[in-house]
Amino acid sequence: MSDDFTEAQASVLIGTAEKMIEIWNRLSPEKQAALLARFGSEENALAALVTTHLVAPAKS
Repeated sequence: MSDDFTEAQASVLIGTAEKMIEIWNRLSPEKQAALLARFGSEENALAALVTTHLVAPAKS
């Protein structure tokens, strides 16, 4: 089994990360501070947002 991403998987991951960065940039300073307090860094907070988005059930 290969641990490499397919091109389609990589594209979805990159697209999701870009969306989460856009969302992060629109958050209020208070919400950003709360996420930073919880996750320790912007990178960790963004990773949590991306992971949550990728594993969340699709909304109908």
